[in-house]
Amino acid sequence: MQHWDLRSLTVAPHEPAILDSSRGEARTVVINLPAGEALQDHQVHERAHVVVVEGDVEITQGGETIAGGPGLLAVFDPRERHAVQARSDARLLLVLAPWPGDGHPGARDP
Repeated sequence: MQHWDLRSLTVAPHEPAILDSSRGEARTVVINLPAGEALQDHQVHERAHVVVVEGDVEITQGGETIAGGPGLLAVFDPRERHAVQARSDARLLLVLAPWPGDGHPGARDP
């Protein structure tokens, strides 16, 4: 068993911490997003689960915006465009599955 206290991990802004990455399964990442900063409109190849651990964020997808704090979970289909804006210093848990997704550059076998 692996385990982490997501609230006490040292995670620098702009330096996501990969907690676990298992090919064919999932990748788990913690992101420190300072107030006012954003993960600009983007998409990933995998299904993305975004959990707010600390702080408050706004998540925009397809013209809809939701806001929330600790405990908010948003799930995006593969290639579904979205953006995350930190309204206060925020810590996010991101789970990408399956890892890597179809079309991801890391999905190519050597």
